[in-house]
Amino acid sequence: MQKEIKTISLSLPFRVGSVNCYLIATDAGYVLIDTGGSNSRQELVSELERAGCRPGLLKLILLTHGDFDHTGNAAYLRTAFGGEIAMHAADSGMVARGDMFVNRKKPNLIIRMLLPIFSGFGRLERFAPDLLVADGDDLSAYGFDASVISLPGHSKGSIGILTAGGELFCGDLLVNTDKPVLNSLTDDLAAANASLQKLGSMSIGAVYPGHGGPFPIEVVSRS
Repeated sequence: MQKEIKTISLSLPFRVGSVNCYLIATDAGYVLIDTGGSNSRQELVSELERAGCRPGLLKLILLTHGDFDHTGNAAYLRTAFGGEIAMHAADSGMVARGDMFVNRKKPNLIIRMLLPIFSGFGRLERFAPDLLVADGDDLSAYGFDASVISLPGHSKGSIGILTAGGELFCGDLLVNTDKPVLNSLTDDLAAANASLQKLGSMSIGAVYPGHGGPFPIEVVSRS
């Protein structure tokens, strides 16, 4: 059973904003949705420990997509805290190869080489997820009464997590840095709009985005 949701907002490099991780306390332990970039590792660890999530208590690390500002601490947390890493197969190549442009239109070679340096995310740790999740997968085995929703658009393997109580963790499909909107950094706008339309048929209350504060789904539905 889900007990509470803790938002952990981590700074992005060069003061360009923040990225959210969500820690969910359950009867079985803790579930973490996204992990931030490796530049904020100590900040994340401190927040986890402050919330009572200590090594051995983290049961599942859910990655909404493969971008490094969301996956940068996953491998470290798996080793230091335990817990399985889960993500969609379509984005797993990003973390396996340390390349955010797998399955994306690739920039020129120089930009690809310089991106990790100038983005400030530090050394890119390659890893393989323990679980490949897909649309409709049930997460109750981890004490988390929630299911996976496939939400392609921002990336091919983007997913959301919808709890039985109607909370939606939408990754980077939607952002709320100014107002709730589709993320302008979207690989496939048609797919993103289809994902948003898909959400309209579901019972959703609060939306917890990867960037910005939570908001009611109706705000987006009316826009």
